[in-house]
Amino acid sequence: MKDIEIAKKYLEEENLCLAVVKDGRLIYKSYDKGIKPIYTLATEMADIGRESSIADRVIGKGAAMLYKYIGVKEIYGKLLSDTAIETLEESNIVYSYYKTCTYIKNWDGTDMCPIEKITVQVENTEELLDRIKDFLKATSK
Repeated sequence: MKDIEIAKKYLEEENLCLAVVKDGRLIYKSYDKGIKPIYTLATEMADIGRESSIADRVIGKGAAMLYKYIGVKEIYGKLLSDTAIETLEESNIVYSYYKTCTYIKNWDGTDMCPIEKITVQVENTEELLDRIKDFLKATSK
């Protein structure tokens, strides 16, 4: 079975938000919603995430930029934004999805996701990582 299929299986069977598989083994998983698990992967485990396959519940442009930064080889998203698709295509990352949307909404569905808003304002991934770090600090209080 391909790594991406294993990741998708974990995502569904364990009701995960994120499953990372490499060489047939689950190397990272998270039940946490939002950008935090992807940020953790990018900042603390990018080396082990390189060339992995990832199944994720929701992928917006911010997540796609971080997946490019990590150097993943393939991604599956239950929900993928149009801007995430553009980023993945520019990065030559193989992707598949269940459903797409114009943009990712915030948790209560009233506005654009805060991370999606940040990606409109940043020039590169380093700046994005700094802004996500500040966002996570502000929202963890």
